Amino acid sequence: MAFQTVSPSEIPVPQLHQYLLGAIGPRPICFASTIDKNGNPNLAPFSFFNVFSANPPVVVFSPARSGRDGTTKHTHDNVKEVAEVVVNIVNFEMVQKMNVAAAPWEKGINEFEKAGFTAIPSDLIRPFRVAESPVQMECKVLRVEELSDKGSGGNLIIAEVIRIHMNENVLDESGKIDPRKMDLVGRMGGPWYCHATPENMFQLPQPMFTTIGYDHLPVAIKKSTVLSANDIGSIAGLQHFPDAEKIANVKTEFGQTDIEVTAKTLIIKGQIEDALCLFL
Repeated sequence: MAFQTVSPSEIPVPQLHQYLLGAIGPRPICFASTIDKNGNPNLAPFSFFNVFSANPPVVVFSPARSGRDGTTKHTHDNVKEVAEVVVNIVNFEMVQKMNVAAAPWEKGINEFEKAGFTAIPSDLIRPFRVAESPVQMECKVLRVEELSDKGSGGNLIIAEVIRIHMNENVLDESGKIDPRKMDLVGRMGGPWYCHATPENMFQLPQPMFTTIGYDHLPVAIKKSTVLSANDIGSIAGLQHFPDAEKIANVKTEFGQTDIEVTAKTLIIKGQIEDALCLFL
């Protein structure tokens, strides 16, 4: 397996930028609504963004400096004047108009109007919410960490969420946000985005307890030419080995078949413990 290795300090920033953004993705999008000290609204998307704490609820996003001339974004300037921001989550229905708002509009231009989004008042802060967004978070900016005064330098806007508005259409019967209803998009490298549709989602059990682990798997599983790395990982993720009775029953049912092929079929069906039994 061949790798190309680089040192960030030894390559041009645009090349490094492509490597970083091409590798780290998909990235969620913060559609940030801010205002300046004169009350002029601004709306811009940023994919250097995530949630970093639930207690207190804190999100962080970064409007980087221009790679061409090192100037700061209007969003960055605004939160230093009015330390408030609405983080609007972007779904697929919003993405084309969001891209219009991403254009380098002059200061004072209202991106809500330019991109055709509906501005609605927030409850606790001055910046407007985006009505079309499925989830809107009103935030107080705690601080701004300016990482560099050079082109492409990041500016971490660390903000505490003080109110959340959720469209009822994205909630399930228990009141939780259903990822399948959010219809989210994510940013990838270059001009590429991804669309989180239900057919492209999958679930993994949260490991609340220790598991068997790869190191304790039978050698035949580790050396299998039929099982994929994910197949083997699913077996390693079991909490414990099956008991002797379980092993005997599975081997009686499937003992005369090709073990690896049968195990693969069982894993696809979700019968992971049965698949392990074949190798014991």
